[in-house]
Amino acid sequence: MPENRRTPSRGSGPRGRTGPGRGGAPRPAARPAAGSTPRPGTSRRRRPRLTGRAAVLVLVVAVLAVSYASSARAYLQQRGELDALRADIAEKEASISDLEREMRRWEDPAYVTQEARELGYVMPGETSYVVLDEDGEPLEPAAELADPDEVGPEVEPAFWEDAWASVLLAGNPPRNPGTPPLTEIDGSEEQQ
Repeated sequence: MPENRRTPSRGSGPRGRTGPGRGGAPRPAARPAAGSTPRPGTSRRRRPRLTGRAAVLVLVVAVLAVSYASSARAYLQQRGELDALRADIAEKEASISDLEREMRRWEDPAYVTQEARELGYVMPGETSYVVLDEDGEPLEPAAELADPDEVGPEVEPAFWEDAWASVLLAGNPPRNPGTPPLTEIDGSEEQQ
């Protein structure tokens, strides 16, 4: 049968060097496991949950958090203002380029002539014609005439629609504000 070999435990071997934490000093008693009751005769000292150092550390962390939060809020606010100003600058630059393009157009004599004609001006020796609408009023310069091909003849209503409109009108005649209302005359009432 094979030999039972056991390795020696830590404390059972020969004592070698001694020094701090080694050898001669007795070991402290093991702490009881969580949830177990302490042995009688041993007193366990409870450590306070919040020590002075921990309170100072919490206070320092809180002050740093508040200062960083206010700095972050100011940073985000300034970032938003900066983005708004950049958008405003881009809009102004686009407006400037549009105005420069318009200024170059006014340097062209053909464009100036076209704009003058739209305002109703004519060249010397020309005759101006004004287009009138069906009421005899001049058409606005921006008004567009309808294409005659697209405008078809008006569809006249069928005769029964006119007849029905006449029946409806007879049932509800319009009131003329100049005539007095009709009153029924009874034998007991007198006419005034």
